[in-house]
Amino acid sequence: MKQLVVSVVVCVVVHCVAAIRYHNETRPSPVYRQLSEFLHEHPKPIGVFTRQTGDPMDIRDTVTMNTNILDNKNFFIETSNLVRERIPERIVHAKGYGAFGYFEVTHDVSQYTKADVFNGIGKKTPLVGRFSTAIENLGGSDLLRETRALALKMYTKEGNLDFLSLHVPIFLYNEPLDFIRFVHAMKRNPRTNLFDNAMRWDFFNLKPQFLHTILWLLSDFGLPAGYRRMDVFPIHVYEIYNKHGERYFVKFNFRTTLGLSNLTNAQAAALNLESPDSFNIDLYNAIAEKKYPSWRLEMDILTKEDLKKVDYDPFDLTRLWKRGTYRTVTIGRIVFNANVDNAFKDIEQLALSPDNLVPGILGPHDEVFKSRRISYPDAQNYRLGGNHLNIQVNAPLYDKTYNRDGMPPVRGNMKYAPNYYPNSFHGPMPYVDEARPTEMLKILHSNAIDLQPLNEFYNEIVDTDAHRQRIADNLAETMINLPAGLLKRSIYVLTLIDIGLGRRVRNALQVLKHVDQEARRNQIAECIANVNEASMRPRNKLQKTYLLPYSHGRN
Repeated sequence: MKQLVVSVVVCVVVHCVAAIRYHNETRPSPVYRQLSEFLHEHPKPIGVFTRQTGDPMDIRDTVTMNTNILDNKNFFIETSNLVRERIPERIVHAKGYGAFGYFEVTHDVSQYTKADVFNGIGKKTPLVGRFSTAIENLGGSDLLRETRALALKMYTKEGNLDFLSLHVPIFLYNEPLDFIRFVHAMKRNPRTNLFDNAMRWDFFNLKPQFLHTILWLLSDFGLPAGYRRMDVFPIHVYEIYNKHGERYFVKFNFRTTLGLSNLTNAQAAALNLESPDSFNIDLYNAIAEKKYPSWRLEMDILTKEDLKKVDYDPFDLTRLWKRGTYRTVTIGRIVFNANVDNAFKDIEQLALSPDNLVPGILGPHDEVFKSRRISYPDAQNYRLGGNHLNIQVNAPLYDKTYNRDGMPPVRGNMKYAPNYYPNSFHGPMPYVDEARPTEMLKILHSNAIDLQPLNEFYNEIVDTDAHRQRIADNLAETMINLPAGLLKRSIYVLTLIDIGLGRRVRNALQVLKHVDQEARRNQIAECIANVNEASMRPRNKLQKTYLLPYSHGRN
């Protein structure tokens, strides 16, 4: 009996060890299992291979060897499709990935807005979102210090509502034409075809308001540890109104529920060696493993009377609202719970515009928004065609319009309804929003360059000298090869922002100039190797979390 018990115990132990061994076996993450999972879901071919016209493909027509190539109908069709399967890449935010999800109302905000999507606790609205980097090309890296974005399209009952958000709480400029010049300065040198810091610093010196965003990007807040761990901000001040016609001016904020986390330069370099697509991989895997990323939607609120009392321009996109001048309320949350079936169909063709708004949310009043409501549809007409809003991922839940015909897709093309307005034959008719405010707001903008917000960021939001030194070191890295005259001017502008900042950058440059570059590269390589070794341990021990000290969302 005793021997039998021992045998049973041994068997149980062996079984447990085998189970543990199986559990610990390295298994590819979901992003690398996609094809295997498709095979598992479809143990047999999903159908007969056909031409685009639907006629079945004979196996002899899948090759051209030892045949008359001109008789192979399939050869021309496949070749012509190949050379046309790419569309123009976005000028900015070219690289990105997205997912589907929903918005859920969690708080009553009916006193502020009549927007149906934001009213009714528990109400869920389907949405699609696209995460992206701003400057990198389509095949670039996720892990460089630059602006990141989350662009959302909510399919509401009152039309599509789009929010185009950045991961820093301020915008680059107030003058619409500066966008064109900024993009050219940030893109590649027309002769060398390389990103050129001399171009960038020359532009920043002449347009110092851009340096506020640059300071954010070169700070510890600038490089998030993946798309799931960053807050995002739609930037503009929106005018909203309730069913009584009462107006409020708000900034929307999306706060990650995972908590903010950022990477150091060394961590980013190590992850970049593993894969420049690390952020996309992280997002895909999290959703596939049902660790659904989510963000809390809040809004900072000013009344019309508040606008008269504040001692700053609340419509200035390049600065934060001052603490204590506004109140914050929570609206709901967004959750991404489904990866896309086809990235080109659902993400590359996704067309978003900040002008896609719904009743209860009026367009912002700043000049940048006015320019974007023109430039975004124009860019999408170029990339996707005049009927891009008929593409499935862009189509609203309901639309009745007098726009029709043109290049596909045309969907139902409004069938046989009248194609002109006004008409007497019961074509679509407009409605009257009786709550919509009739009074127009007039804003006078200043052209003066104000460096005070930059100084406040460096001295108040950045709360340690060690952090300030890291900003200076990152600035110096971008300035090491500048021409002497441009370097002098750049340090002068930084000194105008803060004397200490200028001094730190000057000292950091002196250190870099006296460091043997080969030895410095070896040190960086050693540092990356150490980080790679550390990355084999649990990730939460590798990442350092920085919580933003500013209260741009909550007082």
